[in-house]
Amino acid sequence: MSVKHRILDGCDVETFILCNDVEEGKTLGLRLMAELGFDDADVVSCEMGGPGVRIRLRGYVYRPSADYQWYGPEVEQDGTHA
Repeated sequence: MSVKHRILDGCDVETFILCNDVEEGKTLGLRLMAELGFDDADVVSCEMGGPGVRIRLRGYVYRPSADYQWYGPEVEQDGTHA
């Protein structure tokens, strides 16, 4: 089972991104989450400061009531069910 399948909800990322304004920062932040492999992500906070934004993002592995990989039949190391 991959570590990603053991996460109960999501992963938070906080960083500073160089950009011209908050909207560009949010767009770049969501692109970052997609590049990190998250199909589902939200901007938690975003504040302009100097040459860019301080941004906090959440990449969801599972939303509430999702079909959790870790719940149900035992899952093998490769992510397949036993």
